[in-house]
Amino acid sequence: MMLQAMTEPTTPFALADARWEAFIGRDPAADGRFVAAVTTTGIYCRPSCTARKPKRENVRFFATPGEAAAAGFRPCKRCRPEAASAAAPGGRHAVAVAEACRLIAESEELPSLDELARAAGLSRFHFHRVFKKATGLTPKTYATAQRAQRLREGLGRSCTVTEAIYDAGYNSSSRFYAKSTELLGMTPSAYRAGGAGARIRFAVGQCAYGAILAAASDKGVCAILLGDDPEALVRALQDSFPKAELIGGDPEFEQWMAKIVGFVEQPGLGLDLPLDLRGTAFQQRVWRALSEIPVGATVSYADIARRIGRPKAVRAVAQACGANRLAVAIPCHRVVRSDGGISGYRWGVERKRCVLQREAAAEKADI
Repeated sequence: MMLQAMTEPTTPFALADARWEAFIGRDPAADGRFVAAVTTTGIYCRPSCTARKPKRENVRFFATPGEAAAAGFRPCKRCRPEAASAAAPGGRHAVAVAEACRLIAESEELPSLDELARAAGLSRFHFHRVFKKATGLTPKTYATAQRAQRLREGLGRSCTVTEAIYDAGYNSSSRFYAKSTELLGMTPSAYRAGGAGARIRFAVGQCAYGAILAAASDKGVCAILLGDDPEALVRALQDSFPKAELIGGDPEFEQWMAKIVGFVEQPGLGLDLPLDLRGTAFQQRVWRALSEIPVGATVSYADIARRIGRPKAVRAVAQACGANRLAVAIPCHRVVRSDGGISGYRWGVERKRCVLQREAAAEKADI
């Protein structure tokens, strides 16, 4: 279990089950209390929206439209959920941010800061500050991350790469291709084909925590996996890039592997290698916050949620930690329960405990 025990909420629609019932029942009393986001469409709605309801496993709930927008979802054009929060505390700013996110999502070119500020009815400087406070990102960074996520989703369902590029909001394929490797870690065609044509170098070895697999795309280290079974780690890499050319035994990468193993065992040394990070705008915000936790220190999921300006997004923070594929390099192991207890880790709770103990001992030795 990744999250600390919580007291029973007393406010209406605070529990996920209550929100689901209100959403399925199209309860207008729930409007403004939360929004429902559908992972298969990338859209969020009011609870009372008359659109056909999705399956429960495809729905995520957010307290405000701003939170949904920050996680990469777009407002429903039918029910306009961003307007439902106008009466809430700070509602005017929440609506302004949600509207800006909608404009960014629907515009072929990123609107200028002046255009977004004018639409929000705020000064250029004030809007920039409000947007960054609400989402943790500048408008430009938010747009880049959101479009990259939409492209990844579109490449899996569009008939052609070109169609996916334009659907994601890029109105110039030549402009996009100039940055495609930076956004995806490989060409769009390779990404769409499950890594077909991409070269993923990897190596498997042993470290203080058991088996370790490290892999790198042309952009940088894209995976550092820990486990007990080396073959299972290789299968996990194959599942991530089913059609990529996986290259083992590469002499140059063996040198990278030695650096990675040394870093994993002694994080204080640092890792002087490029990283290939792939995730939603929200996940990237969480990962940046994790990277700021000093070696030997721990924080809670709630601490990280507050640091990124989303104090109610504790569960989403935990999910972002679980989505991390770069063990130790993105130190999700330094996040614990509010009571200090060690919980949920992609590579096992006992391994997490071992990593923390080793880091704490190393810090004491340096004092």
